[in-house]
Amino acid sequence: MATSSSSYGIEQLEKGCYYEWMSLQAKHIANLKEALVSQRSNENDHKLEELVRVIINDFQKYAEKRLKLSHRSCSSYFAPSWNSSLENSLLWMGGCRPSSFIRVIYALCGSQVETQIFQYLHKIDGNKKDDGLMSELTATQLAKINELHMKVIKKEDKISKKSANMQEDVADMPIAVTAYTKDLVEAGVVVEDALDKYEEGMAVLMAEADKLRVETLRKIVEVVTPVQAAEFILAGKRLHVSLHEWGRVREDGRFGCARAGEAAARG
Repeated sequence: MATSSSSYGIEQLEKGCYYEWMSLQAKHIANLKEALVSQRSNENDHKLEELVRVIINDFQKYAEKRLKLSHRSCSSYFAPSWNSSLENSLLWMGGCRPSSFIRVIYALCGSQVETQIFQYLHKIDGNKKDDGLMSELTATQLAKINELHMKVIKKEDKISKKSANMQEDVADMPIAVTAYTKDLVEAGVVVEDALDKYEEGMAVLMAEADKLRVETLRKIVEVVTPVQAAEFILAGKRLHVSLHEWGRVREDGRFGCARAGEAAARG
């Protein structure tokens, strides 16, 4: 594990990895939008299939990079300094819950159905090519997605329980005794070894969670059509990028107000 002198450098590498991924997200969003427009004109799914495959592989590579960096220092991934407080409040094992991928599908499906009902009731001619295809999920597709949802939730619960057990162990020997017997706690060799062991365990859990995230994404794509897969991935990436931006704007507003209040008080 990282020493205090090197932890900052490792965190910077982790931060760089994250922003490299966010830059790739923006590229993926543009490519997905272009491919969907092209597909609506040409009705050719091959380009979409290839793009979806590339995006999933990029996600796999990102998970692998995180794994390598987490073995050097894992704590940063559970409360990243490069995230807003809003984003960090939504994290599960250093990322999003895999089950949330499926909730995105349900949300898209419901939204598109509502749009179609509104158009029908108000006698509006909807442009079929622009309305999205998630609302056309078949009963078989929905059954498979629901089955996957249940399995993913069970796997999430197992990982969460492992994490809870590890957190409880932190209060166990030798850390608790050291904290109790000293007014000013200085982490000695025994404590450092215990904390290193904890971080190593959390790195293993994050790797399990990342594996589940990639696995869930792949299984969803196997169930839906290429167009539906592209719509789903586009929605998920837009949500990720939007949450990052919304969190940043909210914090800028709050800290800006706080700074303005402090300046007024001093004045």
